[in-house]
Amino acid sequence: LGNKALKELHSPPVPSSGFQCIVVGDGTIGKMCLLIFYTINKFPHPGTPVPTVFDNNAVTVMIGTEPYTLGLSDTAGQEDYDRVRPLSYPPTDVFLVCFSVVSPSSSENVKERWVPEITHHCPETPFLLAGTPIDLRDDSSMTEKLAKNKQKPVPPETAEKLARDLKMVKYVECSALAQKGLMNVFDQAVLAAWRMEKHLSCKWKWKKKSWGKSTYIRQNRL
Repeated sequence: LGNKALKELHSPPVPSSGFQCIVVGDGTIGKMCLLIFYTINKFPHPGTPVPTVFDNNAVTVMIGTEPYTLGLSDTAGQEDYDRVRPLSYPPTDVFLVCFSVVSPSSSENVKERWVPEITHHCPETPFLLAGTPIDLRDDSSMTEKLAKNKQKPVPPETAEKLARDLKMVKYVECSALAQKGLMNVFDQAVLAAWRMEKHLSCKWKWKKKSWGKSTYIRQNRL
């Protein structure tokens, strides 16, 4: 699909249907800032406390000429919420699995914790890997801090390989502060959900009565 999903916050067309996107990942990696900036198009002012809970919100997005509602939800990344967090997963249409490009441990948890959790509870739901905040990848103080622990920022190539290995839809990355790549992150999430919806709609079934009581069911798979 060539057209990008475009966010419309002012006087949008009335959506005919919608998708639910849930953001998962370790705590303190920038998920909240990602969601806040995308929904209100404004980064929290320096010194302003960032909310620890993101109120479920929704925006209108366009795929081609069709409007859709995109519902957005954050999740608590702390282990204390491991039992209750999955209760919010159904009926998610797409997951954004986030990690910090300056926190190698958060990228490791994508494989060890987050993907196993969401594929266990929602095995048919598409998910993307999202790296944040990429503005810190080249920050000298951050790279020096990582170097003291014999670490370095996660490069795009490593994240792309991780996404392929885990059979994710794709890898996307952004910086909410620098306003770089943020729209594309959610554009790709919307398109992944839209494609899955179209894929499922093509798995049509039809019944045909035949002589006697037999009923034949055909399922067309793409």
